Amino acid sequence: MQKTSSRLLALLSLLQTHRDWSGDDLAQRLDITPRTVRRDIDRLRELGYPILAFKGPSGGYRLDAGSHLPPLLFDDGQAVALALALQTAATSTTIGEDAARALSAIRQVMPSRLRQRIDMLQVTAVQPPESGNTSTAGTQLLMELSRVIHAREELRFDYGHDATGPAGQPRRTQPHHLVTWRGHWYLIAWDLDRDDWRTFRADRIRPRTPTGPRFTPRELPGGGVTAFIIGRFRGTDGSACDWPCRGEVILNLPAQAVAPFAQDGIVEALGPDRCRLTLGSWSWTGLAAAVGRFDTDIQVIGPPQLTSAFAQLAARYANAADTPPSAPTPGTDTSR
Repeated sequence: MQKTSSRLLALLSLLQTHRDWSGDDLAQRLDITPRTVRRDIDRLRELGYPILAFKGPSGGYRLDAGSHLPPLLFDDGQAVALALALQTAATSTTIGEDAARALSAIRQVMPSRLRQRIDMLQVTAVQPPESGNTSTAGTQLLMELSRVIHAREELRFDYGHDATGPAGQPRRTQPHHLVTWRGHWYLIAWDLDRDDWRTFRADRIRPRTPTGPRFTPRELPGGGVTAFIIGRFRGTDGSACDWPCRGEVILNLPAQAVAPFAQDGIVEALGPDRCRLTLGSWSWTGLAAAVGRFDTDIQVIGPPQLTSAFAQLAARYANAADTPPSAPTPGTDTSR
C-alpha cells in the first residue's frame, strides 16, 4: 500500500480529471479500502480542496471550485503543455504580462528535468505583415467586460484609437458578447445612441464608472454570434470565412487560453472557464483534429458532420492504440 502522502497525491490526481468517482472505484484504483478513501477525502478537505460528496449506491466524490486556489497537481505531460501554452501566450497575446508571471511561478516549482525541457524551447511570435498589431486589451479590462455582460448592465465608455491615449468619443451600450477574431478582442453591443448593433475593439475601450441599469438582452441578428461577426467582417480582413467545413463547439477552457491558438476562428467567452469556438477547415476530420488539440472536454454544437468526424477519429485512434508496433525492417534507419 502507498504511503499516506503519495496516496493523497494519487487521489488528488484522480479527482482532477473532472468526473464523478464512486468510493468503490477510488478504492479499487488506489488499492485501499472505502474507509481509507473517506479518511483521505477528509484530509484533502482540511488542506483546502473543495471536494463534494454525492449520494448513490456506493457514494461518490467530485472536486469542485472553491473560494481560493489550492495547490494543483500536474503530471509531466500536463506541466510541459501548460508551460508551453503560457510561453506562447506571453509572446503573442493580450495577456502577455500575466502569462509571463504565471510561467515564472510554475517554472520555479518544476523538477529540474522538466525545467530543462522548457528552457530548451524558446518561442518568438512573428506577426504576418498583413495582420497588423494584435489587440493590447489587458486582463482587467477583459474581466470587467465579461462581468457587465454577465450582469446585463449598461456600459458607458470612451472609445478612441488607443485606450491609453486621449479620451475618445463617449458611447452608451448594452453589451452582449465578448469575442476574438483574428488576434483581436471585440465587444458586441447595442449602441443606445445610434439605435443599432456595433462591434468595438476592446483595446480602444476605456470604461466609465459606475455602470448603468440592468437591461433585457435583444436578440442578436444573423442567427448567432458567429453569423454576426462573419457578416460584419466579411471581405475586410481576409478569406477566413470561406472554409468549406465550419463547426461550433464548447470547450471547458477560458476564452483567453483558446484565443491564441484559434486565430482564424471565433472565440466567445461563456464564463471564466468555458467558451464557444467556431472554427473552419478543409475537411470535417481535419476540423475535428484541430479542435481535439485542446486538452479539455468538448461539446459539439454542430453540425452533425462534425460529430460524425469525431466518431471516425475516435475509432481510428482506438485502433492505433490497440495495434502493436511493427518490427523495423532490417537495415532501416530508425534514428530519425
